[in-house]
Amino acid sequence: MKYPPHLLDEIRARLSVSEVVGRRVRLKKQGREYAGLSPFNPEKTPSFFVNDQKGFYHCFSSGKHGDIFRFLQETEGLSFPEAVERLAAETGVALPRPDAREERRERHRAGLSDVTEMAARFFEENLRLTSGAPARAYVEKRRLEPRTVKEFRIGFAPAERDALKRHLVSKGVDEQAMADAGLIIKPDDGRPSYDRFRNRLMIPIQDEKGRVVAFGGRAMSPDDQPKYLNSPETELFHKGLMLFNGHRARPAAYDQGSVIVVEGYLDAIAVWQAGMPSVVATLGTAFTEEQIQRMWRFAAEPIVCFDGDKAGIKAAHRAIDRILPHLKSGFSFNFVFLPDGKDPDELIALGGKAAFQAEVERAVPLADVLWDRETRGTAIDTPERKAALEKRLEDLVHEIRDGRVQRAYQLRYRLRLSNLFWTSERGERAEGFARGGRTGSTRGGWSGRPEPVAAMPPMPDGDLVGLERVVLGLCVEFPDLFEAAAERIIGLDLGLEPHEAFKRELWRMATEVSNLSVSSFYEGIDPRFFFLLEELHGAEVVDADGRVIAASGGRLRERFKVLRFHPPEKWVETCLWHFLDRLELRHMERELDREVSLVTADADEAVEARILGLSRDITRRREEFARREQELAEEAKEIRRAHGANGVGLAAGGLSA
Repeated sequence: MKYPPHLLDEIRARLSVSEVVGRRVRLKKQGREYAGLSPFNPEKTPSFFVNDQKGFYHCFSSGKHGDIFRFLQETEGLSFPEAVERLAAETGVALPRPDAREERRERHRAGLSDVTEMAARFFEENLRLTSGAPARAYVEKRRLEPRTVKEFRIGFAPAERDALKRHLVSKGVDEQAMADAGLIIKPDDGRPSYDRFRNRLMIPIQDEKGRVVAFGGRAMSPDDQPKYLNSPETELFHKGLMLFNGHRARPAAYDQGSVIVVEGYLDAIAVWQAGMPSVVATLGTAFTEEQIQRMWRFAAEPIVCFDGDKAGIKAAHRAIDRILPHLKSGFSFNFVFLPDGKDPDELIALGGKAAFQAEVERAVPLADVLWDRETRGTAIDTPERKAALEKRLEDLVHEIRDGRVQRAYQLRYRLRLSNLFWTSERGERAEGFARGGRTGSTRGGWSGRPEPVAAMPPMPDGDLVGLERVVLGLCVEFPDLFEAAAERIIGLDLGLEPHEAFKRELWRMATEVSNLSVSSFYEGIDPRFFFLLEELHGAEVVDADGRVIAASGGRLRERFKVLRFHPPEKWVETCLWHFLDRLELRHMERELDREVSLVTADADEAVEARILGLSRDITRRREEFARREQELAEEAKEIRRAHGANGVGLAAGGLSA
């Protein structure tokens, strides 16, 4: 419902922003404001400020800004009405009563909630009775601990036709209320109503306030179909809006910055029991827009786990089609395909939390899964087939409504398509170069005659070269960051000519040829661009067992390991700008060395002053970089901790692991 402005102002007047924010963020007084570490991004230097006089907070690291209601929405995933209700109750401000029609609906919902609560208690009690022995045996088989059974209020629906109905009648509940709550079925032909759930392990489905609103029932007999049965849609339960375990997962998701999404409630329970509380399930439905937005309230990049079999892959592809139009800056999804068709429960049973966590750490971005779907097994041996693939990808990218994200996908796929097209003809090209021939132009590319890859000497991987490779790899992995920093990157001297040429060619692909089809320009790119692309970024990487570790960017992730844990793009952007600063510092150090080498015995005071000034500037920058690198390393630890990993792994051009 809508709340009048004067009511919201009254709540704001009774609660200062610092009081609400201070429950989650440690604030320190700085003049008229309070400062603290951002609750939205990992950091060591405060960039989050609260101004009680103006009634708002502002986070410079994330750009988020708002009042006390927005803060609860951003940090706890509450809807606006939920935030208003909570703060109104806290301050004693009376909310307006709903109109008569809404009041009747609310009373009806409250009544149904009482009925589902009574049903939950009935099922819990029956699990402990003699008739519940088969269900208890199943609980033991699924390795559900007593604390888990109690926490999730797992129960048992007797095999009798109307056991629940009789129980609720004895409590004064009428049949219509039972039917409205989805607990009984009333045949159209006038036969007596009967229980919807019979001979099933019962799992209550709770809303965001922890109230039982529906049930999921797992059949105890193979003859009972379907195996899993959910409550129907009711006034309380809308399957497309719900996330199972959402009320438990929300605080953990906000603390850790991540949430795991599984397909079924028993999988969610197994993951929770293994010590990963930030887990939800979608109740077996295809993703809805409401669920997508709700998952993003939990974390900016939820990690979706699917079985690695054909059904799981198809489910992931359906999910991507639903998600694609809603992608927006800073919000996406990552996907995990579990090995050998196992579900999370089976994987945890075999290898414990560590086995499941290892798979979660292999999660790949949505963009990679979509690319794999469209290109795997696709023939591109003719111009027409190349054009058809490019057209499919273009059509999919145009479904993204957010202009910035759409542009980032376009750049990424243009680069990948050019690499794919070239790779498909690699043997022929390599053979041609080996014979001394040339194909295409070297516009903006390499100096001298191109050589086949076998003739390219190994490149040193020292501090500077390693950092250059990370910077260029990040430009490929995050094309939107490359666009934002392009002028600075183009102006930097990357030292080695291959790196310089790669940088120029990448810029040309992003700008000069943006209106051309990929198939019309890729042949004009010097082949060594693609050889270096493999070295700087890397294509698909597999482990010793032949399993995919990274769909793309494997070499980049080897150099900059924290990328495996899906850090916020804002944090990656901070790292990129820091790396660029480091490269500029190296240029200054070389300039100082050159100045010193040219000093003669009769050098005047101006030369000495210039050298001294440059030396002081370099020293100051070194100290600043050391402090910043320590902060980034600590933030990397937090990012890894959120994914259950140990260590830092921020090995990139001097950032120690």
